[in-house]
Amino acid sequence: MKLVFATNNEHKLHEIQSMLGDRFQLLSLAEIGCLEDIPETSDTLEGNASQKARFIFEKYGLNCFADDTGLEVEALNMAPGVYSARYAGPQRDSSDNMKKLLFDLDKINNRNARFRTVISFIMNGSETLFEGTVEGQILKAARGKQGFGYDPIFQPNGFEVSFAEMELAEKNTISHRGRAFTKLINYLNNIEA
Repeated sequence: MKLVFATNNEHKLHEIQSMLGDRFQLLSLAEIGCLEDIPETSDTLEGNASQKARFIFEKYGLNCFADDTGLEVEALNMAPGVYSARYAGPQRDSSDNMKKLLFDLDKINNRNARFRTVISFIMNGSETLFEGTVEGQILKAARGKQGFGYDPIFQPNGFEVSFAEMELAEKNTISHRGRAFTKLINYLNNIEA
């Protein structure tokens, strides 16, 4: 079964393809010839995921899914949230985003945070949403080389390592994206059964 994942983020594509296995062929935006910037103008993760998936389905007529993920920090009123990718500015630089977040939390003891992913899946025009979350803490300094985004400064509850210090397979079993995509994959398996 072919599915379009509305992203060109190689990290995400690799992460999700490893979860999907061989039963599904994942196509990126580049592989379907979508070169334009897909709008993300909603002020919610759900809205952005839905907006991206609808854009692909309406323009290309392909079954697809899109996700939006935010890091929600308790002491910052759940910011950066929907603005996580551009927290430090429109350049969307992960290093800049982490530096800004660590600066904003410098004198704050409450480091509670959660990653939240929302997936919009559209098949034959019908939309279904899936959500995954993982609770954790923001570290005082980056640790590890794996992963991407805020992974080096996020330590999930119950672990002594950051997401960036975990092997991909381990991270996928507990991560926000992993949990949301597990729900999507279970749904897909039930459709085909």
